[in-house]
Parts: sequence; structure tokens; C-alpha cells
Amino acid sequence: MAQAKTTFAVIVGNRGFFPGHLAQTGRKDILEVLKKGGYGAVVLGDKDTKYGAVESYEDAKKCAALIAQQADKIDGVIVTLPNFGDEKGVLESIKQCDLQVPILVQAEPDTPSRMTNADRRDSFCGKISVCNNLRQAGIPFTLTRGHTMGVKSKAFAAELDSFASVCRIVRGLQNVRFGAIGARTGAFNTVRYSEKLLEQYGITVETIDLSEIFGRTERLADKDAAVKRKLESIKKYVSTQGVPADSLFRMAKFGVVVDRWVKDLELDGTAIQCWTSLQEFFGITSCTVMSMMSQSLMPSACEVDITGLLGMYILQLASQGPSALLDWNNNYGDEDDKCVLFHCSNVPKSFFSSSKMDYQEIIAGSVGKENTYGTIVGRIAPNEATFLRTTTDDIEGVIRGYVGEGEFTSDGLDTFGGYGVMQIPNLQQLLQYVCVMGFEHHVAVNLSRRADAITEALSTYMGWEIYRHK
Repeated sequence: MAQAKTTFAVIVGNRGFFPGHLAQTGRKDILEVLKKGGYGAVVLGDKDTKYGAVESYEDAKKCAALIAQQADKIDGVIVTLPNFGDEKGVLESIKQCDLQVPILVQAEPDTPSRMTNADRRDSFCGKISVCNNLRQAGIPFTLTRGHTMGVKSKAFAAELDSFASVCRIVRGLQNVRFGAIGARTGAFNTVRYSEKLLEQYGITVETIDLSEIFGRTERLADKDAAVKRKLESIKKYVSTQGVPADSLFRMAKFGVVVDRWVKDLELDGTAIQCWTSLQEFFGITSCTVMSMMSQSLMPSACEVDITGLLGMYILQLASQGPSALLDWNNNYGDEDDKCVLFHCSNVPKSFFSSSKMDYQEIIAGSVGKENTYGTIVGRIAPNEATFLRTTTDDIEGVIRGYVGEGEFTSDGLDTFGGYGVMQIPNLQQLLQYVCVMGFEHHVAVNLSRRADAITEALSTYMGWEIYRHK
């Protein structure tokens, strides 16, 4: 799926008694960097104000009006300080546009050999003043790792990449719509959640009973054009060798019905009841259909785990790549910093070095092998990874979560389903936290390194209680 360009409003701070050429070149530099990085920019023209910067109340009004005019396409604000800047001008620009997006504050470094009146910046000091004013006004903001950081540096390029993730998460969590297909499996108390708490943050859950899904599939003939197209896409997606034709047609019909429901309600992701209603009463597992949805950036979670789906969706926003929902499933021998992550599975195929469709070995003994085809089987390839779990804490009335980074390894393992060995520093400490805080046994995973951006987005801008594991 095509990704929208991330666009920033840029506020160039200037203080009149500092060298004006610094503001002029600073504006030019940040715009060049944004263009090179593939980002869009909304900024005052160099004729709108002196150097296209903000150093007065009148400048701030012009800047705020421009930002408000183009608010629908702005994902975040970058405050750049090529010299000390005018903290009140920056504050008024942000207050008056009333744009609820993340804000990054950057200050250009001085050079020790160029600190005469002709080139001295004092951005180091000005940044403190800007942040002081933002804090007084109750406006959240993000800092670069280094107090000063040149916009043309590699370090700032990395900061931009991370901040873009923050912005995508915050914007993406506005008016999210998830679909819950089927009732929570009776044995899985662990995936209970509060729709009301989610709704407070603009996250809506639409529901449909599995009987409605089954009923709609029964109305579809094998020769239906939509069913044929879905069947063809399944066969192109994964090897189906050895899978009965009847099972494949059932998957295709299930996929058509779910796709239509998602489109009709404009959903951003789904969580589906599986264990064991789909097998007993419909004769398939939904894993392949779910894997295909997640791979195409329409995340789909097992066992009606809506807050697990939320974690998948946030990771996807951060990385712009697909996410999986896995079990914290097994220890890996006596290696304290390694464990086995597993599901039956509906893991996106891009996670695997190779994969195929098969039957679900765990429940085949109770419902019959012929009723369990549809799982995606394979080993998750070695890769970097970010993991995230979000949950609704009904007792405290908050949304909380944990996030961290690890890597899938090539350690030997002989098992079934979709699986991988993950190495996580201080894993035992993390597992203690998961158990003490009562988190679910599922965790969302993405093949990226985005833990810091996720922490910043969810803690600073969403106000959720997030533990960053290191």
C-alpha cells in the first residue's frame, strides 16, 4: 500500500540582534534537508517576513495563519533555531494555529572558532527559553538527543526519521476504527479489554458475530467472481500444495466477506475469533486471510485481541511495515536473554525466509485435521525487531503498555507453526514486569527499531503509561 508523505510545519526562530544571515541560511538548510529526506514542508516564504523567520508577534500571526490554513496535511511541527530565536514568537505561532501535533525543537550548534558578533548563535541558550515557554503553556514537545544538533548532520537525519514515526503514530491514532469479529474465546480471559477506555482516546470498536460472517459466506457460490479473485490471490500469496480445494474455497469466501465488512465500515484493522469455533463450524483456520491482511497493512489479530491489534497498528504506523501478533511462548534452553515467539500462525509472509500453508497441528486432534487447514507455517528470519504490548487497565482507568527492541536469531529450533527465537537484553527483567503488571500473553512485533519513537508518541502526546525496556 502506498504511504502518504509526512509533512512538517517549519517555524524558523530568529532574534533580531543576532546575525540575520544565520536565520536566512538556517531556513534554507532545513528545507533542503526535508526535501532530501522526502518530507513535505509548510513554511513562511522568505518575503512573508524577514528571512521567512519568526521574531515578533506580527510574524507569529502570519505563521499561525499559514499553518492553520494547511492543517489537514501537517503531521508535526519543527521549531528550528539557527540563532537564539524569539521564544514568544515561537510560542504564539504554535498557540494561535491550535494544531494538536507533535513538536520537535532543534537548536543549531555554535562553532568555537566562530563566536564573534558576526557568527555567534546562542541557540544552546535559546532552546532552553523556547522549551520553558512551551512548558508554561502546557504544550508537549520533543527534544533532539543532543541539546544542539546541526540540521545537516547524520544525527539529525536519524532524529527526523524517528520524529516522523512519532507524528505518524499520533495522527494515525486519531479516530481509529477496529473490527472485532466474533466473541472472545471463552478460555482467553487474558485478552479482555475496555471499549470505553479505548473510546476516550478516539479508538472505536465495531463488532460482528461469527454467525453473520458464516451466513454471508454461505450465500457465495464457488463461481462468484469475487471468490475466484480471492482464491487466486491466496494461491499467489503462499504455497497451497496439499491443501484440499474445499478448504481453499472456504478461505476465499471468508476473505471476501471480511474484506467487504472492513470496507463498508472503513476499518483500520480486525481481531478475529478462532479457537475453535472457526474449525468446528466452518472447517478452516483464518490464518492465511489474516496474514494477507496484515501484510497489506490492514493488521489482523488472533483471539479477538483488540489491544493486541492496537499494538500491531502502532508498530505499523511507526515503521510503515507489517506487524505480527505472537505469543511469549517458550524459554530457549537455559539462555536467559532468549525466548521462543510463536503463533499457529497468521504471521505476515515478509517475516519468513520461506513459508507454506498447512494445517493447525495443536487443535487437529480435537476437531480433525481436515478442519484446520489455513495456517502459515515457517521460521521467522533473523532480523531486528521492536515489540509492543498495549492494554486497558480498567482498575486504574488508564491505557498502559511496554515497548522494547531485540532481534530474531538463527538459533536452531525444531517445531511447527510460525516461530522464531528472539534475543532481548535483560529479558528476565522484562518478563518479571509483564507478570507483575498483569499483561497479556500476546505481544505485537515489527521488523524495525522504533521503540524510542513509540515511547515518545504514546507517553508524551497520548498520555499513556509506557514502560521502555532497555
